[in-house]
Amino acid sequence: MTRDTPRRALRLPSRLPVDAYVLALLGTAVLAALLPASGTAANVAEGASTGAVALLFFLYGARLSTREALDGLKHWRLHLTVLGCTFLLFPLLGLAARGLVPTLLTPQLYGGLLFLCLVPSTIQSSIAFTSIARGNVPAAICAGSFSSLAGIVLTPLLAALLLGGSAGGLSADGLLKIVFQLLVPFLAGQFLRRWVGGFLVRHKKVLGYVDRGSILLVVYTAFSQGMVAGVWHLVTPARLGLLLAVEAVLLAVMLALTWYGAGRLGFDRADRIAIQFAGSKKSLAAGLPMASVLFGPQAALAVLPLMLFHQMQLMVCAVIAKRRSRDTEPGGTETGDTETGGTETPAAGTAAPEPGTVAGAAAGEPGAAAPRPARAPGAAAGT
Repeated sequence: MTRDTPRRALRLPSRLPVDAYVLALLGTAVLAALLPASGTAANVAEGASTGAVALLFFLYGARLSTREALDGLKHWRLHLTVLGCTFLLFPLLGLAARGLVPTLLTPQLYGGLLFLCLVPSTIQSSIAFTSIARGNVPAAICAGSFSSLAGIVLTPLLAALLLGGSAGGLSADGLLKIVFQLLVPFLAGQFLRRWVGGFLVRHKKVLGYVDRGSILLVVYTAFSQGMVAGVWHLVTPARLGLLLAVEAVLLAVMLALTWYGAGRLGFDRADRIAIQFAGSKKSLAAGLPMASVLFGPQAALAVLPLMLFHQMQLMVCAVIAKRRSRDTEPGGTETGDTETGGTETPAAGTAAPEPGTVAGAAAGEPGAAAPRPARAPGAAAGT
């Protein structure tokens, strides 16, 4: 007599892993398409958007602890690896995608794809997924902080060099915009951090809404300018589908390179997890305001690939993080991996970065579809 083998029931997710803030961003884009600001209203919106960008980068600077980031220099190989993935491998893949124009991508969408490849990594969601996967959380915090600091300078400069005229080139006016709208507010926030840090902590929830609202204003202004300039006729549903396919390949390649490349470089399992999540992700919150400064009326098409990639990376990394959390044996070694893994850096007891912080969760980069991690002692909050 044979015994029936129990079948595993197929369980549907209780909710779709769609970031609510991404939905708000898409709703703002639709609003701009239906009711774009024009004439005097456009001038007012542009001025408000300029102020919002300056405020965002001031808050980023005031929240980001440079001292705590520098404390992580002892793990310099890991941080250099993440920086290399973010500002070298990603741009090289973006440049290689030039061969897809005009067969798969329009020149305008390719410009947005290349800009996406130049944006710094996230902090908050990288920490969240690293913690869920039981990786090196303190290393993920420091790596994300280094990427954010480097991105303030490297992203605008790389965009000016690689995107040429579409991002303003290296003109004096373009450099002045970068300095006064991005760099000066960020440095001012860093300088005043010791005096305003306590205020930011006490009012982090309210300031989180300020972050999000500022980003929504930037998106509305950029998409309104795109509607008035008539750029949206360049985007068809078929082109959007091809863009999503290209971005899926880009994400898959980076996830593979960061995981297996880190293994070849001799990193243990915990470090490989931190490298994979910090080195394969892009910051929506940092990229949107930068695009508004660099691209002007063309910013709408420039940020579209980044918005789509952001949601894709959250959904895919949520699945990977859950699988990584189950692929270890009690001894701390990987199953199904021929490479030896080192000991893990426990994520337990680490504290979650607060929402509404640096270049991240409060500006639309929470670890969607993933519970918040705990925060490492002395870690800089934010994404």
